[in-house]
Amino acid sequence: MVDVSAKPATARTAEAHAFVRMKPATLASLRRLKNPKGNPLEIARIAGITAAKRTAELIPLCHPLALTHVDVGAKLCQNGIRVTSRATTTGPTGVEMEALVAASTAALTIYDMCKALERGMEITDLYVVKKSGGRSGDYVRGETRRGKRGGR
Repeated sequence: MVDVSAKPATARTAEAHAFVRMKPATLASLRRLKNPKGNPLEIARIAGITAAKRTAELIPLCHPLALTHVDVGAKLCQNGIRVTSRATTTGPTGVEMEALVAASTAALTIYDMCKALERGMEITDLYVVKKSGGRSGDYVRGETRRGKRGGR
């Protein structure tokens, strides 16, 4: 692990995103709440929060952090489910990994709970949306350091 003992504890936040692409028939079943395993959106939310709290156990060399807040949301969209997560702490290192683990675990939970309805779902677009705090400053996906949009 990297030694962060000399770094000051600062307020840090990170947000992440994931997307579970699925067929319209699968989405229709979810809208009607016809899932044999229960409500995948709510179970995914709890799974993501739980996973964020265990990030250091899952990712080698990741520092264990005392999280002060974790939130995960899952929203039905036109062609799938959009998962968002937000993790917050006051500490010497960032919470990007916690936010990413929360979003990815929530997406995996949705897949698990919906696989009886569709095996061909795809989990895509896992990325950090933004982060704040720490020596490197703020980051917003798609923006350069001067605040202008970056290209892909």
